[in-house]
Amino acid sequence: MRTSAAVLATAGALTAVQLGLAGSASAATGPTAPKAAPRAVAGCPIDIVYTSRFQVNREGWVTNGGLYFGIKNKSTKSFKNVTFTVTNVKNIRFGKATPKGGKVTRKTSQTVSVFDRSLKGKAKLGFRVNTHLLNNRHYKVKFTVHGTGWNCAVNQGTWGA
Repeated sequence: MRTSAAVLATAGALTAVQLGLAGSASAATGPTAPKAAPRAVAGCPIDIVYTSRFQVNREGWVTNGGLYFGIKNKSTKSFKNVTFTVTNVKNIRFGKATPKGGKVTRKTSQTVSVFDRSLKGKAKLGFRVNTHLLNNRHYKVKFTVHGTGWNCAVNQGTWGA
């Protein structure tokens, strides 16, 4: 009896972790605080972090300062000339971008890039950007990272609904 309970508890914990890593984005209709959910990329020493819950006002703008996108160094090793770029794929427009741990090097309504000459171990690099959703149900951005000292693919996938 105890063994089967332990097996069921472990399976439940694994399912919860798997669901948490799926990281689906959702536009909240009720009052919720935005939080960042890490997204692990296999074989890469960085996690991509983004807002998983947010609210949208009547005009389609994300409230509470917009969306946060960033990367987090999982290792203790430093990486040189790191650039993190978020590009619109479908139904998103960007406004003012505020960097967190670097400087914004490119900002258009379609693309935002942030750069850091040296991303230290366990450090974060990202930005908060005012975001306008043209369609609350169908939107998507793609992530791109560049840097030296790691073995990561440039294309890091997409986020959206």
